[in-house]
Order: sequence, then structure tokens, then C-alpha cells
Amino acid sequence: MPTSVPGSKPGAGWLRGPGRTRGFTIVELLIVIAVVAVAVSLVAVALPDGEAAKLDEEGERLIALLETARAESRVSGAPVIWLPGSTGESGQALSDLQGRPVHFRFVGVPAQAGLPSRWLDARVVAQVVGAPSVVLGPSAILRAQRIVLGLEGRRIELFTDGLSPFAVATEPGDAAVLPNATPR
Repeated sequence: MPTSVPGSKPGAGWLRGPGRTRGFTIVELLIVIAVVAVAVSLVAVALPDGEAAKLDEEGERLIALLETARAESRVSGAPVIWLPGSTGESGQALSDLQGRPVHFRFVGVPAQAGLPSRWLDARVVAQVVGAPSVVLGPSAILRAQRIVLGLEGRRIELFTDGLSPFAVATEPGDAAVLPNATPR
């Protein structure tokens, strides 16, 4: 019985003569390359867009902050107003206690509530549609309100009909145009 040990008959198993091995054919190599290319393209399509993910995160965070401030307003019985932007009524740039610029602010919420005043990504811009600010209470029913957030050519809209909580708009409404903002 031929084996692959030295001294056995040549041609046994995968050996074809002394010291020669069979390699891959060009067709086999091309098939492997094609499979790898398809796998890489599927992974690239599945990866989320980094800027869109950041904007979605900022939107969800702002919704949580707005609903927290809305609840605080209803509990205290005092109105709470959300103002986008980093300048005060006098036009001067606002800064927090650490000296960092303020991106938005809640007026009427006690400092103990600890609501933030900065975006996670400083490039985010916000604009309230049809008003300079968002009124968050103390009434249980508010007017319908819309906020547009933009980041690097992308935008999302947050809205409330006045009764339900804020949510991300699934269909674009008649939102204000932000600089360098295009629908996703």
C-alpha cells in the first residue's frame, strides 16, 4: 500500500512525483477573490454613516432633555423655555461654569436639575421652526412645535403635536432651512 512517507511509491495521495505539490488553479483563486469582494461590500453597506449616527444620537438626547424639562415645568407650575444658540439677549456669547460655550439653554429649570447646555458634537446646529424658542409648559397641552437639527449636510426634525411627547419626524415637514443641511 503506497503511503506518503519517503521511499513509498510516487503519485500516492496528493503528491504527484517527488517533491511536487498541486496548487490552486486561477479559477479557484478568482472565485475566492469574488467571494471576499462581495463580503466586504456587504459589510460596507451595513456600517452606519458616522455623521447620521451622531445626529440621531443628538436628536434622541434632545428629546429626552425636552421631556425632562417638560415634566419639571408641570411639577413646578412654572413655564420652561428651550432656547437654541449660544448668544444671550444682548448678543454676547454665553458660557457655562467651566467657561465652555453654551449651545442651548433651558430657561425656568432650576440649576439643581443639572440639564446640560452643550451638544455632544459642537458642530450640531438647531433651529426652532416658526418661533425663537420652544415652550415646554406648565400646561399639559402645548402648541405644536418643531425643531430642526443639522450636522454636516444632514438634518432631522423633532416635533410634538402639543399633547404627545417629542419624537423624530418620519416625513419632512415645512422645516426651516439650515446652512449646509440636506435631507438624509
